Amino acid sequence: MERLLRHAAAVGQTGEIPVAAVMLDAQGRCIGWGSNRRHRDQDPLGHAELVALRQAALLLGDWRFNACTLVVTLEPCPMCAGALVQARVGRVVYGASDPKRGALGGCLDLASDPSAHHAMTVVGGVRGEQAGAQLTAWFRQRRSGRQAARPRTDPAADRRSRRGC
Repeated sequence: MERLLRHAAAVGQTGEIPVAAVMLDAQGRCIGWGSNRRHRDQDPLGHAELVALRQAALLLGDWRFNACTLVVTLEPCPMCAGALVQARVGRVVYGASDPKRGALGGCLDLASDPSAHHAMTVVGGVRGEQAGAQLTAWFRQRRSGRQAARPRTDPAADRRSRRGC
């Protein structure tokens, strides 16, 4: 997790949300890793978990990961949690919990939902305070930079300019 947090910090420097993930095989070897790439690739599916999952599937030549562990710095969202269930990932370990969008215990728990056809072990909170602090600091800096850089405009003029769209 420590290595993932360092990688996530570097990703945050590029403007992406600082999230990183790694897929480990049954022996603990890395078979896929990823970080958020939504802005870089202009891909709404460019979440760290999905990037790592795709890479692992290509390397293994299979889409089933029953004996594998995904480690990620932030609790997966519903899209990623659904993909992890579909991929039959055996275990997910995450850092920071996400009470607003987390789907492995935060606001939803897709791993234990009756619709889940696969039993997945979930371990949350590994270096959770550090991972949460990293994300909070990144969003705080992002918001303060946007507010300072945002020019003040006339709301009526802004509405008029959007009418032509």
